Amino acid sequence: MSYITRDMEKIVATLSGQYPAILVTGPRQVGKTTMLQKLMEETDRTYVSLDDLNIRALAKSDPAMFFQIYKTPIFIDEVQYAPELFTYIKIMIDKKQQPGEFWLTGSQIFKLMKDVQESLAGRVAVLNLSSLSQNEIYNTCSNVPFTIDLKVLGERQKAIKAAGTPDIFRRIFMGGMPALVSGKYKDNNIFYMSYLSTYLERDVKELSGTIDSLSFMRFITAVACRCSQIVNYADIARDADINQITVKSWMSILETLGIIFYLRPYSNNILKRMIKTPKLYFYDTGLCTYLTKWSSPETLESGAMNGAALENYVVSEIFKTYNNSAKTPFIYYYRDKDMKEIDLILEADGKLSPIEIKKTASPASQLTNVFKTLDRANIERGNGAVLCMKEELMAFDSKNYIIPIRLI
Repeated sequence: MSYITRDMEKIVATLSGQYPAILVTGPRQVGKTTMLQKLMEETDRTYVSLDDLNIRALAKSDPAMFFQIYKTPIFIDEVQYAPELFTYIKIMIDKKQQPGEFWLTGSQIFKLMKDVQESLAGRVAVLNLSSLSQNEIYNTCSNVPFTIDLKVLGERQKAIKAAGTPDIFRRIFMGGMPALVSGKYKDNNIFYMSYLSTYLERDVKELSGTIDSLSFMRFITAVACRCSQIVNYADIARDADINQITVKSWMSILETLGIIFYLRPYSNNILKRMIKTPKLYFYDTGLCTYLTKWSSPETLESGAMNGAALENYVVSEIFKTYNNSAKTPFIYYYRDKDMKEIDLILEADGKLSPIEIKKTASPASQLTNVFKTLDRANIERGNGAVLCMKEELMAFDSKNYIIPIRLI
């Protein structure tokens, strides 16, 4: 099995020279441990995993003894299992003031962040690693946060190989889990079935207590069927045959575990008729297509969910470019009560850049008409774009571009 270089590696190496602690969060099986173990090959760093129940028990019951046995610099895997360590880490950091002393990983993102913010605020650099991005899998050019900048996009086009509609849907169907992409495992169905039962269900039970496995599978399938849609708790509850309180609780767990994320609506006091409910997306489209029971990239491409799957892929890929660059994504969607909708809005440098996502290689210029809705906002409207299956970077005019999805 070959190792796929992660875009985040240089960020970790740089921040280790500045911060005493680095925390890499993200769902299970996306390569957090593998990436950090690869980076520590040339260093004298202790590795310890709190998945080991004996080590976990020691960390929880006697943190002082834990650090007597396991010396720094240290890499502690799945640190969320022993929040008792954080106070001792803080004391050691304040005493030694040594950059790169602690590398930490965790799979329960928001629970972990609460403990970190209480104990290690100002002492830790937090990075979020998701499944592999298309840039990491298919491209060789350096990764930067997605931007509607013709110069940047033009340089990427020179370095990135062409990818038509069938290629993009193969990427969507495959997803970005390292064990599948690298060829370690060949069968998507077996991998995701095992992933759900071995990792996800175990973590869900740990966070929520007793849980019925069949009810949870109905629930997460109902959520996957609504990727790229505005969240509707009542519909999910009906399909999963559970109540809305349980739906909200379990969706919070999926977010905590880094399985789903939300795209918030753009908020502006002038645009008062906007919808205020978020849209939901999966970080890994392979898991989403497995749950929605598509048997091949071809059936997905021609099926009823092709638009939703493509939108999920584009949005998650854009988010990954920001996460992998350790940047905060200020990304929204827009929909008002008159049903005017903009798939994505990027906010940067005092401007709003609107984006439409379409499964076509020949987008019509009329798609950009809705962008004028943002002219009523109190922030300047920047350049807009249609992200689509066009093979080459083009433009409708000086303000609106046509961008191939492969360039994300």
